[in-house]
Parts: sequence; C-alpha cells; structure tokens
Amino acid sequence: MEYRNFGRTGVKVSPLCLGCMNFGGKTELEESCSIIDRALDEGINFVDTANMYSRGKSEEFTGEALKRSGKRGGVVLATKVYARMADDDPNAMGNSRRHIIEQCEASLRRLQTDWIDLYQIHRPSSDTPIDETLGALDDLIRAGKVRYAGTSTFAAWQCMESLWVSERKGLNRFVCEQPPYNILDRRIERELIPMGRTYGYALIPWSPLAGGILTGKYQSGGAAPEGSRYAGKVNQVQIRRLNEASLGTVDQLRPLAEAKGVSLSQFALSWTLQTEGITSSIIGPRTMEQLEDNLKALGVGWTAEELAAVDKIVPPGEMIAPFYEADFGPHSYRV
Repeated sequence: MEYRNFGRTGVKVSPLCLGCMNFGGKTELEESCSIIDRALDEGINFVDTANMYSRGKSEEFTGEALKRSGKRGGVVLATKVYARMADDDPNAMGNSRRHIIEQCEASLRRLQTDWIDLYQIHRPSSDTPIDETLGALDDLIRAGKVRYAGTSTFAAWQCMESLWVSERKGLNRFVCEQPPYNILDRRIERELIPMGRTYGYALIPWSPLAGGILTGKYQSGGAAPEGSRYAGKVNQVQIRRLNEASLGTVDQLRPLAEAKGVSLSQFALSWTLQTEGITSSIIGPRTMEQLEDNLKALGVGWTAEELAAVDKIVPPGEMIAPFYEADFGPHSYRV
C-alpha cells in the first residue's frame, strides 16, 4: 500500500477510504465486521462513517468491528455531523455549537473510542455562521476529543470563507473536504481541486462510482437489479442521475475498461485515484464481493492516451449527472 499525505497534517492515509454507510442498514453486523477486517488486512487505514447512517447503527457497527480487531489505534477514523438525529426536536440537526458537541459525545459512545481522528461537517448550513461551527470544533480539538476537522460537499468559496474566519479568530482550520467526484460529475476540477492544492486541503471524494451507475449494473430500458440503490421507488435526486445520458456515457466507457482488462467499477474508481489533488477515494461496499472488486482498483495504471479517451467522453470540469447536491435537511442547495 502506498500511503498519501492527508493534506498538510502530516498524517498518512491509504488511497482508498472504507466508507461504512451500508453497515447497520443493508449489511448486518457480522458481515460489516468481516469487511472492515479485510480492508484493514489489505492496508486500508482510513475509515469513514457518519452519525446519520442508519441513525447511528453504522457508527455502532464500525466501533464494534474496531474493538473486536484491536486495531483502532492504527486507523484514521472519520465521522460526520449535521443531519437530523431526532424527529421531534428542532435542534437535533445542523451546525450549531449545541448540536455539534452533543453529537460528538454520542458518536464517541457509539464508536467506542476516546477520540475521533476526523470530524466532518456533513453539509453547509446557511442559518449558522461558520465561526459558530468552527468555534465548537476548535473546543473539541483542544479537549482532545477530535484530532482534525473537515467538511463534506462544501463549495470552494465556503472552504475559503472558513479559512479566512479560522485565521482571523485563531481557530483550528478545516484540513479536508469530502466532495462528490466521478467521471459523470467532474465539476470539482474547476475550482475545488485547484483550491485544495493551493491551500493544503486533502480531498476525499464520495461516490467515485456514481452511486453504482459506473459499475455497469444498470442497463438502458432494463429494471434495476434487486437490492440495488435504484431498485423500487426512486426520488427526484436519483432520477436526475440515472437517465439515458448517464447510461449512454457508461456504454461509451465500457469498451475502454475492457481494453484495459479491468471491470468497469475498477476503471472508474482508479480514474479518480490518478487525479492530481485527490487524496483518497471513498468506497462503500455492501458485500465482501464488492470490496474485493474495489481493492483491485489499486493496481490499475493509466496512460495519457487512456485519460484523453475519457476526457473525450466527459470533458474536464463537465457534468453528465448531478452529484453536487446537499439533498437532506431544510437548507439544501444544488450546483
């Protein structure tokens, strides 16, 4: 495993980050533990979850797996805060000091750990000034409960605002951003990646496989496979992503993957890893089979001609299917 610098922190992380969103939901405890163990055995040392995933179950399963393995000390453990965690309390969501500190304590209990390596603000919130959020995170860092703070699905200007506020008020700064990035949505190449490279941000993309669209499992005019994300009733966000345009793009990518002798998912995942400025791509396996397929992306190399072929299908900075959306909470936005 060739580890990468996590921005300007000095911490080293694996180029694949194990996302735990399915654990506690579609994936039961024993298989979740097996997947985490397998990932750690292969050298993955970066694990990401969130309090909202199955309303805390993902954190519980992740914490239990790390306790059983005894490998918590060698893991860069990340979780997130923002989403609603109780239906009857108007303050049980958002980026306020009250909610952040309350949920940090809850996450620590569920994860069975004394500290969180990376505590991320899951979405920006227009009703909470960023200095309120940064102040709470700074207190948690100074208390030793959090090592670093980051964001998810923040625009480049929001990252820059946070840096300005951190410097002006003498607060610990955000060290990373977790944006959506895949071949179907390359918009972070316009501003966010240049910002990250300039200011020492680690970039850890979510949905490098476009929610499964880039695995090739979905066919134009065909039914979604049983148990897949797009099986059954779909919402408006999913409709904007899984359509003829995105499926047509996958059809154009398929022969490129075949020519490389890799699966379409390995092709798409390894493509994100070669992008300059990307630190670690987050995978979200539901099964051991999916994890094994994802791991093989680590050995895939790229030529200039192959990259140019992808650029011809989806030009740099362009978008076929929109993933840059904050699609939960009352203060959502789209780009």
